[in-house]
Amino acid sequence: MTPTPAAQGPTEDDRPLVVVAGRPNVGKSTLVNRIVGRRAAVVEERSGVTRDRKELDAEWCGHAFIVVDTGGWLSSDDPLDAQVSAQAERAIADAAVILFVVDVLVGLTDEDLAVARVLKRSGRPVLVVVNKVDSTQRESDAWDAMSLGLGDPWPVSALHGRGTGDLLDDVVRLLPDQARPDDSGDQADPEHSEAIGVQAGEGQVPRVALVGRPNVGKSTLFNRLVGDDRSVTHDAPGTTRDAVDTVVETTEGTVCFIDTAGMRRKSRTERGTEYFSVLRALDALDRADIALLIIDATAGITHQDQRLAERIGASGCPVVVVLNKWELIATEDRTDILVDVGDRLAFLGEAPVLKVSALSGLGVHQILPAVAAAEQAYHSRIPTGELNRALKSIQVAHPPVGARIQYAVQGAIDPPTFTLFTNGRLQPTYLRYVERGLRERFELGPTPIKLRVRAKGANGGGGRKR
Repeated sequence: MTPTPAAQGPTEDDRPLVVVAGRPNVGKSTLVNRIVGRRAAVVEERSGVTRDRKELDAEWCGHAFIVVDTGGWLSSDDPLDAQVSAQAERAIADAAVILFVVDVLVGLTDEDLAVARVLKRSGRPVLVVVNKVDSTQRESDAWDAMSLGLGDPWPVSALHGRGTGDLLDDVVRLLPDQARPDDSGDQADPEHSEAIGVQAGEGQVPRVALVGRPNVGKSTLFNRLVGDDRSVTHDAPGTTRDAVDTVVETTEGTVCFIDTAGMRRKSRTERGTEYFSVLRALDALDRADIALLIIDATAGITHQDQRLAERIGASGCPVVVVLNKWELIATEDRTDILVDVGDRLAFLGEAPVLKVSALSGLGVHQILPAVAAAEQAYHSRIPTGELNRALKSIQVAHPPVGARIQYAVQGAIDPPTFTLFTNGRLQPTYLRYVERGLRERFELGPTPIKLRVRAKGANGGGGRKR
């Protein structure tokens, strides 16, 4: 597997990066949310909330670009802080324009000066954004940022939108020519500064969400899959705070991988950052086409793993179970762990179980083919003739009691949904038999299947989703 980092959408090569940088808690994520026009980044009034680079599609006056939210820059010996700062430096290296955010209420700090020195060495265009200028009385304080030596400051209030429209006018002026709109293209109304950004469509790229409990290795596996250190990794649970999307070109085609925050049971989820991180993870799961349920093989299947698996089942997307840290399991214990997985996650049906090591790369090559097979099955459409011939064969092999399936049609895909027309009610056990027969005959693998029964002379048996 040789993934190549690609865009958030199909045209990233034509869209420059606008990187938002600065020390912690100056309002970088609030400014990013203002630019894209929605609450896309987790925001809280304390430092260290953002850690990973988060890339989001944005547009201003017809100019498309990608805005990059970065973690707070810290001059610290702490390994986690060093990783966060390294992520910000890597984003700056690829930037077309840098928005350097400082806080007018606090004034310039030694950390701000350190960031300014790095930005000067980068050689990239830099706009100094003095945030939290909520009134004209604060505007005079913004000019203290001239001492950074990076040009005139832009006084704004990211929270209220004050001055952000003028700032973005200057941003698009600095963007490369390929980001400029054609004369015939539609342009956004610059007067609507409260809805600054729009999200570009993701097309038909399959979205694969990595979900699991904290500290099971999701971000390490995410970095392995995308071929880049896009997410900060650390032994401490809760390192990932937001959902990070990255589209990569792989041997199986284009795939969007979504790294999510670890999800604990509700009683142990703190308010604030962790609460909103879990909401972001659940949202990522709801918009995913396929879920990778990452499980720490050294801990076995926990009650929380089962709850997460149930949540994935409720979302209606296929699931691939990934047993991470497999290299740490003694050979004599491996059979027992696999049996336990089969017993405690039996409700996931035919979900494949992959044994990998995200740290070393062992077994990771199995993931892309499993994802491709699940994605293909999820979109499967079976011709009506083939479907009814299969159902006839299924009933001949094991005739139902008291009723029979007269004919069937597939009404939808994503997931495959079948309506069975019968002359009476079918038992739930027989419906499971029919589902298993359809799954085997048409190689539907781990994808959920919906069976809707329409019984003659009755209200029908409703729908079943598996």
